[in-house]
Amino acid sequence: MEDSAGPQPSGPPRNNRTDLVKIARPALIAGAAIAVVCIALLVIIFFLDTFNATVYSVGGNDIQDATDEARQIRDLYTGARVGGIILLVISLLAAAGGAVVLYLNRGAADEGDDGDEDVDFDDLAGR
Repeated sequence: MEDSAGPQPSGPPRNNRTDLVKIARPALIAGAAIAVVCIALLVIIFFLDTFNATVYSVGGNDIQDATDEARQIRDLYTGARVGGIILLVISLLAAAGGAVVLYLNRGAADEGDDGDEDVDFDDLAGR
């Protein structure tokens, strides 16, 4: 007789494949949502840059001048633009990775793996 004080497994052994599938779906959803927000942010920054350049050029100045004011206007949204592009790339990679994992495991889903019981229409209707 062997007694072990350690935790005993409760249920069937877990598979790394099912763990990936459980992570892939939220990664796909979050990656797609963040990508949409980043694209909207970059479009807004583009319009703000265009607006600033237009307002600056109304006074007869050129945004491509070598003056400090023109340089400050050109560099106004650089941090937000770079951050938006980096976050966009990361979110697209997460979404693509999640999509690939879900696509490769599309037929390997275990029935009833999450502990829920199958309920059909007759059970719901009370017949």
